[in-house]
Amino acid sequence: MKTSNFIMKAIYAVLIFLAGFLSAQAGGLASPSITGFSVDAPSDFFQLDNVVVYQDRIVIKIDNPIVSNYEDSGSMVPFLNANANGIGVLPSSGEEINVGDVITYDNGKELVVHRVIEKGEDSEGIYFITKGDNSPVVDGKVRFSQVKSVLVGVLY
Repeated sequence: MKTSNFIMKAIYAVLIFLAGFLSAQAGGLASPSITGFSVDAPSDFFQLDNVVVYQDRIVIKIDNPIVSNYEDSGSMVPFLNANANGIGVLPSSGEEINVGDVITYDNGKELVVHRVIEKGEDSEGIYFITKGDNSPVVDGKVRFSQVKSVLVGVLY
């Protein structure tokens, strides 16, 4: 009797999981990240042949590099935290920035590092909508003139 009760509970649990999974797929929801939010992958900014490995060092050839570290605001955890060091590039135009890229921009009060979740164009030109990976809040429109860098690498 105990074995059949266990089997029924297991079948019930599997059916609940499948119902949730199928309803998410039917609703067009993306698979969540470990933070519970889906994120797009960033663009490729350099080729592997621009990485040179020596016995005592690694050299990464990047045009217009910017090196930075981050305050632990929590909005980009686990991707970025206080122990992260970033390698960024200064883009020459808004066309180089795509959905999924992580940008640093000046919001007028501070520098913000968030992921581009939407890219559009209006009467003022190209804009980006950004959001922290670990934040439910979507930022307003970010103009190319506000962008300070695009993150191309993270070192911990």
